[in-house]
Amino acid sequence: MRSYDLYVICIDKTPEEFKETLVSLLKKAIKAYESRGPNLRHGIALDKHVTVILSQTEGDSPLCGIYFNLHSPYQKPNPVRGRLVREATGGLEGA
Repeated sequence: MRSYDLYVICIDKTPEEFKETLVSLLKKAIKAYESRGPNLRHGIALDKHVTVILSQTEGDSPLCGIYFNLHSPYQKPNPVRGRLVREATGGLEGA
């Protein structure tokens, strides 16, 4: 727990909305897992904030992973990507 006490995580949902979203994503991941192709091992469902993945195992039950899609509004854009976009669009030269 000490490792996480320096981080603030904010999800734009109330706890009730988050619970509804998580239940919905779990149902979608289960449906995707059950209807996956013969060579596929995962069922995935995601939204802007959370990713749910069910992964096939050697046993009868899949593993379930729930990941928070972390984003910081303070993250600086990648300068290489920005330069490539400007060069590709021909915009912002001399700015």
